[in-house]
Parts: sequence; structure tokens; C-alpha cells
Amino acid sequence: MLILASTSRTRHDLLRNAAIPFEARAPRVDEGAVRDALLAEGHGPRDVADALAEMKALRVRGAGLVMGCDQVLDHDGRCISQPATPEKAEEQLRALSGGVHRLHTAAVIAENGRPVWRHVETVTMTMRSASPAFIRDYVARNWDIIRHSAGSYTLEGEGARLFRRVDGDHFSVLGLPLLPLIDFLIERGEVAA
Repeated sequence: MLILASTSRTRHDLLRNAAIPFEARAPRVDEGAVRDALLAEGHGPRDVADALAEMKALRVRGAGLVMGCDQVLDHDGRCISQPATPEKAEEQLRALSGGVHRLHTAAVIAENGRPVWRHVETVTMTMRSASPAFIRDYVARNWDIIRHSAGSYTLEGEGARLFRRVDGDHFSVLGLPLLPLIDFLIERGEVAA
């Protein structure tokens, strides 16, 4: 059985809906500290997502396959994190509005304490210009959901109205490169096709 080093309900739902048996465990990684250290060393957002996913996979012990995941929002080479306050969410959305950013979604599977599979998917997100009033009201209506999301939006809800175009894998936008993961699990004989 796959061990998922994540407490993300969205990732749990994606695996459950795809009928992939898994057990979830919290990875206990200080993501902010690790992200800051990697950025200070000159690593880009894509590499930060990959490194955090690997660290999570290696932190959780268990028999079999352990998967860590991470997602980093890349706005002009800068990492955008989850907003700490509604005001920060509004600030993030105003900065992203009318522009293009990228989501790097990484998944790493470890077995016996070493990585055996990794995949990083990059999705290009083109936002429409949103008025300050819409952004303020959107944040007020959705704060409980978006406070857990880098960039202060969720595409699977009202946040879809913020976008003009999404180029890339939908599952990766949600936080898990599901189809490449399924390919790997089928090749390993972990799930049937």
C-alpha cells in the first residue's frame, strides 16, 4: 500500500477517487524554513518543489512506497506561499491579476529510504484582470479555503473565475501529478490497469 506523506484533503480525494489504496501520514517538515534555505542557496521554484517533495517522502518511515508531494507557485522566478492573512491574500491576487504564473507540482516516491521515482509537472496559469472589489469579495467569501493555497486561490471552486487560460495537467493544478503516478504504480504492479 502506498504511504502518502501529506495531510492534503485534495490529494487524499484524488487518490481515493482513482481507487488507489493509501495510508496518509504527516511528514513533519518545516516547509517554510526549508524553502527559505533553498532559495537563499539560489535554487529556483521548480527545484524547491522537487526538494520538498523528496524531503517529505524520506521523512515518513514505512514498509513499501512512500510518496511526498509539494507545489510551488512561481511568479517571475519568486515563490509565492500560502497567505498568512486575508490582506496578504488580496495582495497576492492583485499581484497575480492579469498576468501569467507557473505552478510546479512535484511528487517523489521513496522505497527503503531512497527515491525510486520522481515527477515534476509545470502548469502555466494565465489570470484575467480582476477588479480590487472582486478580489476583496472573493477573499472574504473563500478565506477558509484559500488560506491553504499558494497564490490565494483554488481552481476547483470560485477561483476558476480568476483565470483566462490553464495550460497543463489539471490534476497537477490540484497538487498531484496523478496520471504519471498511476503509470508508475501500474508498471510496478501496485495497481491493476
